[in-house]
Amino acid sequence: MLYAGFDCSTQSFSVVVIDVGGSRRDVVFRDSITFDADLPQFGTHHGVGVTQPGGVVHSSPLMWASALELMLARVAHAIEAPRLRAISGSAQQHGSVYCGMTPQVLTRATSPIWMDSSTGRECDEIEAALGGPVAVARLTGSRAFPRFTGPQIRKFAREDPDAYGKTDRIHLVSSYLASLLIGDHAPIDHADGSGMNLMDIHSREWADAALHATAPGVRHKLPALVPSSTVIGTLARSWQTRFHLPHARIVAWSGDNPCSLIGTGLVNEGQLSISLGTSDTIFGPMRDARVSDDGVGHAFVSPTGEYMGITVFRNGSLARERIRDRFGMDWTGFSSALAATEAGNCGAMMLPWFEPEITPAVQSPRLTQDGLEDATPAQHVRALVEAQMMAMCAHSRWMGVAPTTIYATGGAAANRAILQVMADVFDADVYRFESTQSAALGAALRAWQADAHLLWRDVVSDFCKPITDDAVSPNAKNVTMYRSLQRRYSALEQGALAGGKLGASS
Repeated sequence: MLYAGFDCSTQSFSVVVIDVGGSRRDVVFRDSITFDADLPQFGTHHGVGVTQPGGVVHSSPLMWASALELMLARVAHAIEAPRLRAISGSAQQHGSVYCGMTPQVLTRATSPIWMDSSTGRECDEIEAALGGPVAVARLTGSRAFPRFTGPQIRKFAREDPDAYGKTDRIHLVSSYLASLLIGDHAPIDHADGSGMNLMDIHSREWADAALHATAPGVRHKLPALVPSSTVIGTLARSWQTRFHLPHARIVAWSGDNPCSLIGTGLVNEGQLSISLGTSDTIFGPMRDARVSDDGVGHAFVSPTGEYMGITVFRNGSLARERIRDRFGMDWTGFSSALAATEAGNCGAMMLPWFEPEITPAVQSPRLTQDGLEDATPAQHVRALVEAQMMAMCAHSRWMGVAPTTIYATGGAAANRAILQVMADVFDADVYRFESTQSAALGAALRAWQADAHLLWRDVVSDFCKPITDDAVSPNAKNVTMYRSLQRRYSALEQGALAGGKLGASS
């Protein structure tokens, strides 16, 4: 039997197909579409279609729909179609799609995505209505964040009440694409729904107080909430006929972070993963819904039915690309520059907020440098990477996990020099995964688990194995040094957030 998992990320659309027939446990097909290159008619840059002053960042739902269509055609051509048993999917979290009576009809031409930071006013209003940021976090799993769906809905209802009134369903990117597959409005799964500031993280129902604080009539515009393992329908007949595909079951789609949790085999508390992608994320399973009272992290429902903790950093690969391009490097040169510099960088540091940052909350781009005035390009590279790792370490302590092992995924996980900094900062062994498409793999595994009703440990055991002979172990000397440097980094960050004079800003 074959199971397909799609992933609609910020910059690309991917698929992983697994074969679990008999004793076989293999990935038999994988492919990826890059929006900028493969769908140039949408005019995106790094997958983003619209950027405007004030932090507005949107993309086109029609682009995602076109990518789904293109990838379905490739899958149908590449596999033994009659053996396709079920499909699920993953999509960038927090993006919202506004539809009419059917998912094919849009009432809003573009969708705000996770990079959008334009709803600071709405976040303040929602938090005020619900008793403050801590109260919002304890209700929904996170304080109100500009990219989250609730504040985005509130802004849309205020700025374009006519279009809001014509909106019949407000989808996440995940439920929108699932809707296109089944030919009807699909539900939202608990895992992706917990990233909206609208769902009660404990009862897993829409939270009345949050809905009331968001916009009039929003409850009637939201799909139903369902467990992540729910079979929501079958592949629409139009897709079956067009691509000669079978009557495959469609399992509820979810967010990219919950799917990556599964795709890296994280199904037990104490495991931790760091994804180095467009945004950097650090996440791991939690048995209970612990929340981040300091407002930096998020508690989501896990596809396993338990919970997951996650902290997200917007300035991930885009920041690494910024430094790479600034000094005319390719990725090989970037890695060589990092490896050639001394751990600790002779004390030179930076806060690489090239874009408005999520963690910590920074509303406007700002680069803060300390000791880099006469530094070499290589020292700028190391300052960037060390800053990213120390930020992840500092802002993930709320999860209550002291990892001894970290699984690294995402494009930059191929860079061993970056993984060495990660190992030294966290004092943990770091393992890399062969697959950089952990979200798509997680979606395929979710399709299999939901269809076959298997235990999660049996689902992930054969597919989610790190490269054990390529582990990166911490250097004891560097671990000691980074513990001291971490305090300096935190002071630099706090000073910058408070408007202090530490370092130089630009």
